Amino acid sequence: MITRRKFIVGSSALAFAGLASSVLGKTNNLPILNTSKGYGRLIPDPDGLLDLPEGFSYRVISEFGRLMSDGFHVADKADGMGCIPLKENKVALVRNHELKPKDLKNQPASLHKIKTPLSYDTYTDGVALPGGTSTLIYDLSTKQVEKEFISLLGTIRNCSGGLTPWGSWLTCEESVALPDGSISKGHGYIFEVPADSTSLVKAKPLKAMGRFNHEAACVDPNTGIVYLTEDTGDSLFYRFVPKVYGQLEKGGQLQAIVIKGIPKFDTRNWSEMTMKLGKWLEVDWIDLDDPESPNDDLRIRGHKAGATLFARGEGIHWADDELYFCCTNGGKKQLGQVMRYQPKKASEAARIQLFLESDDESLYNFGDNLTVTPQGHLIVCEDQYVDPVDNHLRGVTPEGGVYSFARLRTQTEMAGACFSPDGKVMFVNVYSPTKTLAIEGPWNKVLA
Repeated sequence: MITRRKFIVGSSALAFAGLASSVLGKTNNLPILNTSKGYGRLIPDPDGLLDLPEGFSYRVISEFGRLMSDGFHVADKADGMGCIPLKENKVALVRNHELKPKDLKNQPASLHKIKTPLSYDTYTDGVALPGGTSTLIYDLSTKQVEKEFISLLGTIRNCSGGLTPWGSWLTCEESVALPDGSISKGHGYIFEVPADSTSLVKAKPLKAMGRFNHEAACVDPNTGIVYLTEDTGDSLFYRFVPKVYGQLEKGGQLQAIVIKGIPKFDTRNWSEMTMKLGKWLEVDWIDLDDPESPNDDLRIRGHKAGATLFARGEGIHWADDELYFCCTNGGKKQLGQVMRYQPKKASEAARIQLFLESDDESLYNFGDNLTVTPQGHLIVCEDQYVDPVDNHLRGVTPEGGVYSFARLRTQTEMAGACFSPDGKVMFVNVYSPTKTLAIEGPWNKVLA
């Protein structure tokens, strides 16, 4: 299964420093992005949806309003998604729907009157809030969706999330809404959806993992520690250390990262280049109390205690004993950064590094969700809405070269990119109106 990212051959600081200096050049202390041929030039899509390189093709396997197996219809605003292997060459695609309470009126009629005790929250009339997840059971042999159903309901703005080594999807609320007369519960939590579920599951908030504007999550398979991003301009980078491996509901300790020896460090580089490209910085982790944070002040309290600031932490991906995450509007030009983190090893402290920072919107602009190709290239979903909207799937080679793998021709974004266990199919969502695509092609024929 493609779950780890062999992004750099070797993990030494020396190896990366050589790469950074030779590939990611600098002018006036700003990194310059190299271009790469990637998989070649994009071929215009005659159907006007998605331009891809020669030899690649897509199929729409699910879309907004389509009747699902449970009698309901596919909801809008498809965001983060995970692909989890099942038996008999099948996979579960667990797909977020980033819906707010007011979005119900624009959803299919079948979703307007759902009343169930399995929902996390409801309107005052008992109807379930529309946010949550849907699951597609996809057969890789027949290339067909075998089953499709709502798997979590009653949440708000399920943005991204992450896979677990024990076969589930962590879906994250990017909302800290409180009861206001129209909804009855507080929001801002993570919920777990088992991949082997066959129908709607009971929505149980994992409150010890913190209440904040959650974005994405990834799990260190060696320790079970969950790393978490936060989508705010003054966000922190968190981790949750569970009491029991694989049993998040039993609680644990929420922590925030701190650059060792430099409290309240700012990685955003908005006014000056404080986070130098390619330089490793050792880190510590500090405990955070009151993780349910009724005043939505976790990041404020954490920063006051010394925690490091990041610019809108978003997509995150676990690699070979390290992880990468996007900071959507980080950098001098606020076009986006990618951070690289390595946990503590026997003889080395945990450390973090600025891996990429964009100064050219035509090459990389507002990176959000991310995944990895079978060849170890990073694939980043752009999420910019400056008129005219022109979002791409951007590739980043192991040598740091950036290229366009796909261009979306509609005025929205792509999200939730993830690969099948055999690495032959990349699944990705078109945000609105919802479409889930299966992309196949010559992944092994990358040009450079």
